[in-house]
Amino acid sequence: MTQYTSNLRKSTMDWLLFGAMAGLACLGALCIMSAVNSLAFSNAVVRTHLIALPLGFAVFFAAWRFNYQIFDEQWKPLYGVILALLVGVLLFGSYQRGSRSWFVLPFFSMQPAEICRVLTILAAAAFLDRQGRRIRDLRTLVGLGMLVLPVFGLIMLQPDFSSIVITFPALLVLLYCAGVNVFYLALLFAFAAVAGFFTLAWTYLYLHPDLREYAFLNAFFELSSSPLYMGGFAALTALAGYGAWWFFKQLRIFLPSFYFVLATAVVLAGFGAGVFADRQMKPHQRKRVEAFLAPQSDPKGASYNVLQAQIAMGSGGVWGKGLFSGTQSRLGFVPEKHTDFILAVVGEELGLWGTLLVLGLYMLILWRIAVVAYLASDRYGYLVCGGIFGMFLTYMLINFGMLIGLFPVAGIPLPFISYGGSNLVSSMLALGVVQSVYARRITSG
Repeated sequence: MTQYTSNLRKSTMDWLLFGAMAGLACLGALCIMSAVNSLAFSNAVVRTHLIALPLGFAVFFAAWRFNYQIFDEQWKPLYGVILALLVGVLLFGSYQRGSRSWFVLPFFSMQPAEICRVLTILAAAAFLDRQGRRIRDLRTLVGLGMLVLPVFGLIMLQPDFSSIVITFPALLVLLYCAGVNVFYLALLFAFAAVAGFFTLAWTYLYLHPDLREYAFLNAFFELSSSPLYMGGFAALTALAGYGAWWFFKQLRIFLPSFYFVLATAVVLAGFGAGVFADRQMKPHQRKRVEAFLAPQSDPKGASYNVLQAQIAMGSGGVWGKGLFSGTQSRLGFVPEKHTDFILAVVGEELGLWGTLLVLGLYMLILWRIAVVAYLASDRYGYLVCGGIFGMFLTYMLINFGMLIGLFPVAGIPLPFISYGGSNLVSSMLALGVVQSVYARRITSG
């Protein structure tokens, strides 16, 4: 049984963490109001955000006062809640923007995947906390995979690729904090790289059928749809794995055959994941990949969002044009300006200093999460903070990266700044749990 730490410390709130979160939330509310001011549905957006904002703070304070160690004790029921929400949205959810990801309620909508991301980190941390000395065994990694695979599968059925993009790196950080063998983490990175390579390559060939006139490229493209080609690729991969083992053996480099089997399995698993992702991908998502791979190929189509966002952000200069005074965003040149590309509004209206302020507040949040992890009174609190750190780090890197062209547009908001009630509430829930860890820390500081 988990021994709860019931005595709260003299200082139960990390005010730097709270201040950074509140500052981002207030700045985000102003930027959202500015971004939608010229839109016909501005009143609905502002009203929804003003409902979500106090709700998010209420969830934050509730999570802060709630003993986070109960999640460790009750992680199995928590896991059941995750599956119930994800199955429920597939059965009863509303179909919007090409995916069935929303519960539409009388006064607001809810996206379960956002809440489930935080709950998955809590459940995965509890699972890893129980492994003890077995943490470096492969079966621990397999066990966690069996735990999160149904969650990822249900999310992909919606489909909601952006949730996977955020959750997977967060779990990798969690695994690293837990002490999982670095070799196995490298295999997970390799799996993600293989899956991403096939998905990007097939999407590019799908959008450029003229390239399939070349026999080799056409054969590569057919890998995603032809069972015969799939079987041939699997056989060649297995043969390559055996050939690599034989080659090293001839050089008298005797590596365990287990490594080559794992490497072959990773390639095949990544290939399978790429096939699944390719079949689930919608036309607008393919266009986003094209905008990432060749941004200048279609400046008025697939690349329009990114290019206009970059123009808007650059036009703000150092000091910006002033809040509610942006021209590029207010005249409608920047699509999705209150969600995915809210940073373009920040850059145009508040300039470089405003963008650096947002970045600085995010860095402050990450620093304080790391400090709280160090001060945690138990291993579970440390792991939870590690997973939440990975989640916010991924959010920050991808959203900033989308704007400067380092990542494809993936429909990922910037927490506390972008419009989105479910994301705002789930982000505040995550930081509320971190504050709960801080309130029950070993030492003050």
